Amino acid sequence: MNRSTRARTLTGTALALAAAMALTACGGNDDTSSDAEPKKQTKSSEAAAVKNPIVASYDGGLYVLDGETLKLANTIELPGFNRVNPAGDEDHVVISTDSGFRVFDAARQEFTDAEFKGSKPGHVVRHGGKTVLFTDGTGEVNVFDPADLAGGKQPEGRNYTSAEPHHGVAIELANGELVSTLGTEEKRTGALVLDKDNKEIARSEDCPGVHGEAAAKDEVVGLGCEDGVLLYKDGEFTKVDAPGDYARTGNQAGSDASPVLLGDYKTDPEAELERPTRISLIDTRTAKMKLVDLGTSYSFRSLARGPHGEALVLGTNGVLHVIDPETGKVEKKIDAVGDWTEPLDWQQPRPTLFVRDHTAYVSDPGKRQLHSFDLDSGEKLASVTLPKGTNELSGTLAGH
Repeated sequence: MNRSTRARTLTGTALALAAAMALTACGGNDDTSSDAEPKKQTKSSEAAAVKNPIVASYDGGLYVLDGETLKLANTIELPGFNRVNPAGDEDHVVISTDSGFRVFDAARQEFTDAEFKGSKPGHVVRHGGKTVLFTDGTGEVNVFDPADLAGGKQPEGRNYTSAEPHHGVAIELANGELVSTLGTEEKRTGALVLDKDNKEIARSEDCPGVHGEAAAKDEVVGLGCEDGVLLYKDGEFTKVDAPGDYARTGNQAGSDASPVLLGDYKTDPEAELERPTRISLIDTRTAKMKLVDLGTSYSFRSLARGPHGEALVLGTNGVLHVIDPETGKVEKKIDAVGDWTEPLDWQQPRPTLFVRDHTAYVSDPGKRQLHSFDLDSGEKLASVTLPKGTNELSGTLAGH
């Protein structure tokens, strides 16, 4: 991340976070295994607040790190497999546990009283100043303004319950429309749109296996299907067909600066774990898909977007690819980590990419390391070796 770039990282806009993390990466099943209270938690009165914190999970807890130096600020014990997502403000992240979504004040390194209980907490989406939680085990959708998390309070907001529980996702647009997936525990088929009063105004069931979402420029929403991508644009659904009968684009990353969505691209429905080398670029203006072969595979935790709308992919060759989404050309390669192999179990650690403003954070769990890079220069800014290898990697919005 030179010194001027580092300053820009701490004071720049939150665009890249909102875009890159609109992708709520998920490998398949969102079951978690922790409903225990943290055994060890340093209270804010005992610990200095962390500026622009980064939070990484490990087997048994959470590491809280300084976003610039990567210095380990605190260790929070929390047994089980726990997922980490930005909450949408400068202080908090959302931790998915077996009992539901819990809000963690990463700046002060303590859990708050805010919690959304429910089995199988799934996707967390931030868009347009709202945060949306989807609880798979109940089909419940909770929408809140992350500013309401201040003071550790339980935020009040919009609530909607799907017709059937399923592994789903939802996003609220600036005009109050809520796009939410359709399905059951056995089969997912598409999406519907509710107005601000939760009245259905649009529906499409032309998206088999619907999974994941991302928002592009002008609030075009993309939902991944097993035969392409379903777009919601200007009040209507449009299908982007993929070549072949089966072509799953289940994980996407969007950017407010680009009309092109970045997605994965899998073509083998029988594979125990497909390791694709092609990515998809979905142009929301033309409803066309372009495929780009990177010559290296990647995982569902490899996709993100840069501050200018760049498409970012962390390959299993250890290289962070910076791609022009309009042309598909790889404009820059940043040597981030060594070669790695995606594990069969989606819950197992693997190098993970998290982007905030002009900074890319990349974990290397095999070496117990975490690195940060300036996306403009490709310079490595900081590195740290941690007591244990990490799994999920996330953080707060950049402070101002």
